[in-house]
Amino acid sequence: MPQQAQLKHIHGHGRLPRVIATDSTRPWTMNSSSGDDEAPKDPRTGGEDFTQQFTENDFEVTPPAQRVQFILGEDVDDGTHVSHPLFSEMGMLVKEGDEIEWKETARWIKFEEDVEEGGNRWSKPHVATLSLHSLFELRRLLVNGSVMLDMEAQNLEVMADLVCDHMVSAGALPPGVKDKVKDALLRRHRHQHEYAKKTRLPIIRSLADMRNHSSSKKDMVKSPSNQSMARPGSGTELSEQQHKGNTHFMRKIPPGAEASNILVGEVDFLERTLSCFIRLSQAVVLGDLTEVPVPTRFVFILLGPPGSQSNFHEIGRAMATLMSDEIFHEVAYRARKRDHLLSGVDEFLDAVTVLPPGEWDPTIRIEPPAAIPSQEVRKRPPELPKEEVDEEEEEARLREENGLSRTGRLFGGLINDIKRKAPWYLSDYKDALSMQCVASWIFLYFACLSPIITFGGLLAEATGKHMAAMESLVSGFVCGMGYGFFSGQPLTILGSTGPVLVFESIIYEFCQRMGWEYMTFRFWIGMWVAGICIVLTAIDASALVCYITRFTEENFATLIAFIFIYKAIENVVVIGKNFPVNQGIYDCVCTPPIGSNASVVDYAKYNWDSCESYNGTLVGGDCGTPPTENVFLMSVVLCAGTFLISTVLKEFKNALFFPSIVRQYISDFSVLIAIFAMSFFDYSLGVPTQKLEVPNELKPTLSTRGWLIPPFSEKNPWWSPIIAVFPALLGTILIFMDQQITAVIVNRKENKLKKGCGYHLDLFILSILIAICSMMGLPWFVAATVLSINHVNSLKLESECSAPGEKPQFLGVREQRVTHILIFLTIGGSVLLTPLLGNIPMPVLFGVFLYMGVASLKGLQFFDRILIMFMPAKYQPDYMFLRQVPIKRVHLFTMIQLACLIILWLIKSFTQTSILFPLMLVVMIGIRKALDLVFTRRELKILDDIMPEMTKRAAADDLHKLDAEVGLLARIFPWGKGSRGRVVTKPPGLDDGIVGSGGAVGAGLISCTTSNANEKEFEAQSSLLKK
Repeated sequence: MPQQAQLKHIHGHGRLPRVIATDSTRPWTMNSSSGDDEAPKDPRTGGEDFTQQFTENDFEVTPPAQRVQFILGEDVDDGTHVSHPLFSEMGMLVKEGDEIEWKETARWIKFEEDVEEGGNRWSKPHVATLSLHSLFELRRLLVNGSVMLDMEAQNLEVMADLVCDHMVSAGALPPGVKDKVKDALLRRHRHQHEYAKKTRLPIIRSLADMRNHSSSKKDMVKSPSNQSMARPGSGTELSEQQHKGNTHFMRKIPPGAEASNILVGEVDFLERTLSCFIRLSQAVVLGDLTEVPVPTRFVFILLGPPGSQSNFHEIGRAMATLMSDEIFHEVAYRARKRDHLLSGVDEFLDAVTVLPPGEWDPTIRIEPPAAIPSQEVRKRPPELPKEEVDEEEEEARLREENGLSRTGRLFGGLINDIKRKAPWYLSDYKDALSMQCVASWIFLYFACLSPIITFGGLLAEATGKHMAAMESLVSGFVCGMGYGFFSGQPLTILGSTGPVLVFESIIYEFCQRMGWEYMTFRFWIGMWVAGICIVLTAIDASALVCYITRFTEENFATLIAFIFIYKAIENVVVIGKNFPVNQGIYDCVCTPPIGSNASVVDYAKYNWDSCESYNGTLVGGDCGTPPTENVFLMSVVLCAGTFLISTVLKEFKNALFFPSIVRQYISDFSVLIAIFAMSFFDYSLGVPTQKLEVPNELKPTLSTRGWLIPPFSEKNPWWSPIIAVFPALLGTILIFMDQQITAVIVNRKENKLKKGCGYHLDLFILSILIAICSMMGLPWFVAATVLSINHVNSLKLESECSAPGEKPQFLGVREQRVTHILIFLTIGGSVLLTPLLGNIPMPVLFGVFLYMGVASLKGLQFFDRILIMFMPAKYQPDYMFLRQVPIKRVHLFTMIQLACLIILWLIKSFTQTSILFPLMLVVMIGIRKALDLVFTRRELKILDDIMPEMTKRAAADDLHKLDAEVGLLARIFPWGKGSRGRVVTKPPGLDDGIVGSGGAVGAGLISCTTSNANEKEFEAQSSLLKK
């Protein structure tokens, strides 16, 4: 270029700024097409030309984004211009030994992979970073070079003939070197996987090779690509038979994909650069042209004189990156003439990002982003700002979709839940056909079994053994099976809770003082609780769940998680008190048998458990029990080992080792692997740690009671069933709040559940189960928060990564009933598994408790905000709420929430106040309402919103892009306001979350920030975010 190009930054209203290269000697114009864009036809196949043209008169002066939207907005009149996923491959003309051939140097599906020459391997997938010069040069080549659309060619040789004839007729190629250009195009293509296997394709001489060998040998002398060696014809049938694609990499190619091939090289028989962009009318497999056996649709050829290899390489990368761009890729399929391709390039330049030189290292490879922003905003025309949505109407609509609006008729919500869930019922069983469900079932079985046994022991102490471990197991079986088959949300796991235990102990103590029959009085309390819950279902009381916001639900979830963590550690500490490390002298010695010649010293080396195997005799006062000085230390090792193995293996799916399916299985079965590994470790060392105790007979703990409770007793007065309504009211509040808060957590939007909620149906089924448990004298089971969170987490679905470098995306949860049913079916059968379960150490299960407590904290915004309080500002994560709310206000909100958590903990910790725990959850809702007086509406929407983090970020990005398009209209029609901009650079579509160490972010984008004029405008944006 005679004069260095300069960049102009045109400001827009939130729009990514346009980058325009101005040159005083060669203006950048759109109407510089040269030659005929229509491809000639293969004389052997014939066919009609694709000659339809746009008729718009002002196409040349409209902005690139609008031109592209116009192109993409047209209807496709036939199947030949429907876009397909593209695999792009770039080859360079090189000399390998004595042979000239095309060598694969890079490939693209979504991200770039380069051949690393030194290591003879593929690089890690990375975001392509391009120089603006290469993009401008590519645009110049498309303006001045050959563009052949809808070429009809069935093999590479015919395509080479048509390209050469077109260039000769256009005057771009001298007729004397036509055969040499064709010879270069038909060279053999060698791919990286062939080098890796160290295989060489046989050299097959064609008649054309032997005819052209003598003349080409004289002409191609100076550069590596100047030597004309005998070549196999890439388009011949023989080559097609012998070429074997990279079948292993084929698994990464999306179904229905087509190929675009970029061929660049230098030869000394050319005096000027030749370029040609080709789109075939029908995609065909062109011999060994492509690494994988997919049909080729696009070919870009760039040949030139020696000395321009590196420049050509960058132009080829620019073309391949353009073809991997979602927008240009569709433009290339739909283009009807050269100007349409140029519009696609201009739109790409309009959306590209630029980094100034000297402020980043160009050798840095940018990691692919965790989530690629949607490019739909680049496809659709800008929309005028919509009228502000009525927030009350929007909230009412969302509540109605979730079944949380009052229907105005008895059992209307229950009927709607049944109608909503009935179509999914059969799929609830079909969707469970996965190994992930097997892993979830076994993990949750052990996770549920241990607290049921532990709760049974505590219940036996609190109720005088009227209910104990056996009753808890039977209740788990009855409630779990009933809830699993008929509930509205089977992802919710039922379990026993601390408040229920306190409630049972208070009722038992009251009956003891009054001299009443406890189980009979409890029967009537259960009947009243079930009846009240049915009434609540009839009047759609579950609609009140809409008042349980993130503030309340995360307080509750964090409290339960902390309880799990605290109890796990406390149980291990109790083992240390029962089996202290520093004990007195263990009075037990192994002595030799009578009549043996061995001395006492010889047998003193044998331990307590090995003495008898050598016919020795244990002598001493402590020989009745094994030594226990190592029990506590072993318990610590087992608990910590189970927690660490579970945590590490759960994240193993993101590791760098083994194939993805192996990593996924290891991740799914992480807790099971940890349990068996640490149990085997305990068994091999023989330390007498505490083991899981499971009842071995299916009968009530007390021999004086049966499996059915009599409703009346001589000890209880006739009016006792009537006054049972008062404790039943308190029990109803307890059960309702426990159940519904857990259901809200499970049904979060961030879990992306597709089969709908069932709050009313869940409460109705739970009321029936409480009635059954009351009649059988079994403990009441309600939704267990931590168990339910871990059940959901164990069934999360992620996308299968196809393109190299593509990060798995969270798709939702495997919604089904089978895991819930199997968990409690095996719990009911645990009596039969007593010999096996008796070998599992309790510290191992304490480690599972610790893991579940820590795992359930992941993803809680409240816990994230607690951690942020201890971080310097420069190390704080890029959370959405930190972008839009001052950090002091965030800390104030967190401190209030933390104070509420501490109050809940204190109330729960004392027996005298623990019965008030469910009432305090209602108070939490009132406290949250009072925060309207402390924080603005906008701040509460951001800090106390159950919208998932990634969704809010995406909504914000869509909002800024919408503002950008409005700004584009403002430049054409001056009705909007301008905004300040700032220059930043990299390819479009990859500018979300790419921040490398040292601040390197890709090469090539210009982004723009918007400044809001007043609070009203920001409120309007926040209301859009809420959608």
